[in-house]
Amino acid sequence: MLAIRRILHPTDFSDLSRPAFELACSLARDYAADLLVLHVLPPALIVAPNGVAVTGPTDETDRVRERLEAIRPTDPRVTIGHRLAEGNPVGEILRAAQDAKADLIVMGTHGHTGLSRLLMGSVAEGVMRKAPCPVLTARAPSPSGQAPEPEAAAPSQHADRWNG
Repeated sequence: MLAIRRILHPTDFSDLSRPAFELACSLARDYAADLLVLHVLPPALIVAPNGVAVTGPTDETDRVRERLEAIRPTDPRVTIGHRLAEGNPVGEILRAAQDAKADLIVMGTHGHTGLSRLLMGSVAEGVMRKAPCPVLTARAPSPSGQAPEPEAAAPSQHADRWNG
């Protein structure tokens, strides 16, 4: 059995990441694991008088840090920590998982497929491919409250196992 002592939950503060946070809290409670909530800011670019773009701190960092630290589990038994990073989301999530010695990453996914995923990229997919530990992704329920229709597939020769 997988020993889960530390769980990393990356968040982008979207409504789509909320189900993953709730799942991470439940797992942290059930396994008596520590939960680390991470948010990654894109690097702030400042254009210097000579026209060179450099990174630097912004006032937004304080607001984002407050928003991050406001994320709290409803169950007081869950031990939570917060971390704010800056850079490429995939790289920073992987770095945080390594630094925290995470046993599990629980993150939301937007569930994009096909062209939209190709154009926008997928943080969840990038993390899954290179993570040092298992990654559990949680998709938010559809706005209509109904599960999407499954794609048609050929019947499986093993279907009887699941049908009794």
